[in-house]
Amino acid sequence: MSSAPSAQGPLVVGVDSSTQSTKVLVVDAATGQVVASGQAPHRVSSGEGRESDPREWWEALCAALEQCGPVAREAAAVSVAGQQHGLVTLGKDGAPVRPALLWNDVRSAAQARTLLERFGGTKEWADRVGSVPGPSSTVTKWAWLTEHEPAAARATSAVRLPHDYLTERLTGLATTDRGDVSGTGWWASAPETYDEEILGMVGLDPALLPRVARPGEIVGTVRGDSALPFSKGTLVAPGTGDNAAAALGLGLRPGTPVLSLGTSGTVYAVSERRPSDPTGTVAGFADARGAWLPLACTLNCTLAVDRVAALLRLDREAVEPGGTVTLLPYLDGERTPDLPHASGMVHGLRHDTTPGQLLQAAYDGAVHSLLGALDLVLDEDADRSSPLLLIGGGARGAAWQNTVRRLSGRPVQVPRAQELVALGAAAQAAGVLTGEDPGAIARRWGTAHGPVLDPVERDEAALARISRVLSDAAPLTKAVRQGE
Repeated sequence: MSSAPSAQGPLVVGVDSSTQSTKVLVVDAATGQVVASGQAPHRVSSGEGRESDPREWWEALCAALEQCGPVAREAAAVSVAGQQHGLVTLGKDGAPVRPALLWNDVRSAAQARTLLERFGGTKEWADRVGSVPGPSSTVTKWAWLTEHEPAAARATSAVRLPHDYLTERLTGLATTDRGDVSGTGWWASAPETYDEEILGMVGLDPALLPRVARPGEIVGTVRGDSALPFSKGTLVAPGTGDNAAAALGLGLRPGTPVLSLGTSGTVYAVSERRPSDPTGTVAGFADARGAWLPLACTLNCTLAVDRVAALLRLDREAVEPGGTVTLLPYLDGERTPDLPHASGMVHGLRHDTTPGQLLQAAYDGAVHSLLGALDLVLDEDADRSSPLLLIGGGARGAAWQNTVRRLSGRPVQVPRAQELVALGAAAQAAGVLTGEDPGAIARRWGTAHGPVLDPVERDEAALARISRVLSDAAPLTKAVRQGE
């Protein structure tokens, strides 16, 4: 995929409103060529929780589009992809009641345990909504809010996800999509409807929630009073969550495994089968097309490894082989394994351990968590020897690539296309123009094309060492899980 200064077909805009910034691509719908791009940051609180003011997302979207120049006004359609799970609470005036609780805010761990117990245990939850509730789930965040900030909950007239909030500001209409809503914990995955029993249990009126749009539906048009540089009447696609958008951006076919290295790390694959994992390791998300996107996520990925590198005063690529040290980089708690109150752990440190070996151990700990969930994500008949698609901010780092190859024993393919979440949103926008499957559009654009790195022998010794440390720490981690 390449960029070009001129377009051959209609233009579309894809938006990626992520945890720390908003990225915008103006894309030629016929060729996939990026003709303009922009990016603007927004703040995340660094206090007890992880929160952002949704109005900053809108301001960042305006700023990023402004950087794209006049071609943004020529766009025929737009789609917004956003970070999943965030709880956006709006008052009667449409303004946020309080900052949004983000996906990596783990303060609702206690509420997750309570909901699990009140509603029949892990199997009931997995069968009902596809996923076992954890502190990242939107339903547990709402339960936390009603318990700790009841006045804010009472003042809430609308509950939205991050991408819903931005789409509604574009159109004036309250909509979401199946891909993003499947991560809330209050959407029943078999009938594909809001689960009113769960909503009743947490005291949330379904009238406060947006309508779930169908894949490929035009959910509205850009309002004439929008501050954004779109022409009035520009079509708006349903949008989706960031992982579902990345799957669209890759044009994923069922069974192809993806390992995404970002602030969080994820492994996922498209499946035709509705997922249900009672262990809670795999989230049974829907995708944005009508299929499913079983996914496992770790809280600690590139950000945690970069923090270890900074503490050691090393470049992030300054890893060294050898040694016996194991590092579990649970700097922000952890989601896989389910340890929301955990901190990092170093085991096997010796006089001859080098800083580079300690840094490599941080990479190993992060990748081990992801690979441990991969077999659960894939269907039983999936090819376990096919290349892993490696995406996200860490995908082009040699240390990340080599660690994934060494611990997986599989070939690794690194797509040349960047900003796959925004590209997926752009493919969705192109789909509402042409009526095509967005995945087919992305495959035509060639977004997944890139070099394939040959497999290397799997490092069984490192895998066994990490597993042994996890096993030895089991009594401690059980207490940490319970917040003791």
